[in-house]
Amino acid sequence: MNKIEVVFFILFFSIFVIPFTASSQKLELEHELLFEMTALLDEPIEIGDSPMGKRTIYPVSGGTFNGPEIKGKVLPNGGDWVIMIDSLTEKLDVRAVLETNEGEKIYTHYGGFIHWNTDGSYYFRTNPVFETSSKKYGWLNYTIAVGVGELIEGGVRYKVYKIK
Repeated sequence: MNKIEVVFFILFFSIFVIPFTASSQKLELEHELLFEMTALLDEPIEIGDSPMGKRTIYPVSGGTFNGPEIKGKVLPNGGDWVIMIDSLTEKLDVRAVLETNEGEKIYTHYGGFIHWNTDGSYYFRTNPVFETSSKKYGWLNYTIAVGVGELIEGGVRYKVYKIK
């Protein structure tokens, strides 16, 4: 490298690389719950074995969500298009509409996994994404969230946390 190339490299590195690494953001879990949601499920629709795995659809018949900044009901129009990818793991594909107590609509969709352990316990995590035209709840459009799921009689329950 000649001197001009070395100077250019040092300038480029100091202008673009150093500021980026010095200002990188720390990822933290928000300690306050975004909301807890209970979704009631209708009878599953068995599609059966397909090239993707064993498919079962769980229609959502309703439910509720409640958190410090937001609460309302789960509308009866969504579902979970589950694929059993092996004998212990289900891959989730959920779509639902939430309606706040003020009547604001929020579309949510998320993937995730339920992985069954040999002792009967399970790992159940999701990654909700939100869409809304609501001015009051527009902040959800830019919120990254993680859900911790629990199977309950007649449905599922999630504790949903936002990532700072």
